[in-house]
Amino acid sequence: MKEIALNGQKRTDTGKKASKLLRKEGLIPCNLYGEKKGENGLPEALAFAIPMSELRKAIYTPHVYVLNLTIDGAPHVAIIKELQFHPTTDALLHADFYEVSETKPITVGIPVRLNGLAQGVRDGGRINLSIRKINVTAPYKNIPETLDIDVTNLQLGKSIKVGELRFEGLDIATSPEVVVCSVKATRASRSAASAEEAAE
Repeated sequence: MKEIALNGQKRTDTGKKASKLLRKEGLIPCNLYGEKKGENGLPEALAFAIPMSELRKAIYTPHVYVLNLTIDGAPHVAIIKELQFHPTTDALLHADFYEVSETKPITVGIPVRLNGLAQGVRDGGRINLSIRKINVTAPYKNIPETLDIDVTNLQLGKSIKVGELRFEGLDIATSPEVVVCSVKATRASRSAASAEEAAE
């Protein structure tokens, strides 16, 4: 996985009013969750803020990043857990991060990349990518930037499901019945098939 460095500062006031003031200053209120648990047994969050100008490079991208967070000088390695956007303006309101280690497995969605020219496309069909990411589980150091799938032998009218895929060192968390990609017939391919049948 790609890595990116971000700098944040702890925040002591976590109310709605304080969060609104932070956003006016160009800062995004964030929480970092890790192994630490509170008295009630629930994960305890470290409240901090990051400038939107810094956070933008980790959010508005097709890549999935491991984040090297420095919060008031203390280092943390994390991934984005959840982002909260304004319902009408799409402005980022809040971000949650999850602290990771080199040994503990995490589950994260990794972008799919189709490699090769499918046989069905050569026969006049059109390839359709049904899902852009597949969830995998592994220590973050083992997780690749993309999941490469060879579609060279994919025939017209056929599909590849998650359950048919294997990636070394990764456990797939997405349901095996989910269709990743398929080759659909086009009007041109159907016309060609009809012409072949008529010729025969």
